[in-house]
Amino acid sequence: MAIKKLRPITPGQRHRLAPDFADVSKKEPEKSLLVTLKKSGGRNNQGRMTMRYLGGGHKRKIRVIDFKRNKHDVPATVKAIEYDPNRSARLALLFYADGSKSYILAPVGIEVGQQVISGEAVAPEVGNALPLSSIPLGTILHNIELHPGKGGQMARSAGAYAQLLAREGKYATLKLPSGEMRMVLSTCIATVGSVSNVDHMNVVDGKAGRNRWKGRRPRVRGVVMNPVDHPMGGGEGRATGGHPRSRNGIKAKGQKTRTPKKYSNRLIISRKKR
Repeated sequence: MAIKKLRPITPGQRHRLAPDFADVSKKEPEKSLLVTLKKSGGRNNQGRMTMRYLGGGHKRKIRVIDFKRNKHDVPATVKAIEYDPNRSARLALLFYADGSKSYILAPVGIEVGQQVISGEAVAPEVGNALPLSSIPLGTILHNIELHPGKGGQMARSAGAYAQLLAREGKYATLKLPSGEMRMVLSTCIATVGSVSNVDHMNVVDGKAGRNRWKGRRPRVRGVVMNPVDHPMGGGEGRATGGHPRSRNGIKAKGQKTRTPKKYSNRLIISRKKR
């Protein structure tokens, strides 16, 4: 995928950097793999607003994605690379040899007509899914499970990947996109390659209306509110009211939010770089 700079014929296009969608081969999604997305607009079952800054947005449908890749030793052909409005990555539509269909996250380099497969003894090629115990050290991976059989949870957004560094006992050591190094059970399944749509990070919306299409309403900074509305509100000029904090008084920017006794602390070898 490449990024295109638009001619500034309107103010909204002056700074816009748009994806060219050259990697997308099919416009309409597979109907059998669609689920309707119901929107709440940030309201609960009583109709009261419980989440601010949500609402509106273009109507969307959820693509049912196979994060588990548990259809072992059944080859599948990539029929199309598609756009997904619910995530930054592209999707690959698979037609299995037994007649079933599914979506997977499209890795970089996957092409229409290519064959992919999952299983314990398959080749570690782009798009194939296999346990960490069967993958050569140094391999780039995405859609990695944290618990066997639960489905991929790590490295799923555009351009993300993790690297398999070592194996010891029943654990494999991974270096994650954040720089964190952690251990994962070797029986967990991962997909070879990095996630597609690498240039997503360079996209510039160009205008506020494009955020409204995503269902994001304007966010008001706490520092411009009144004291009754926010701990950082009030004062003359741009007075912040001390340490940055949330509307509920919870400190932000530096306050640790991870549970000190979280079960996976023992699996983390080194924390992410700050």
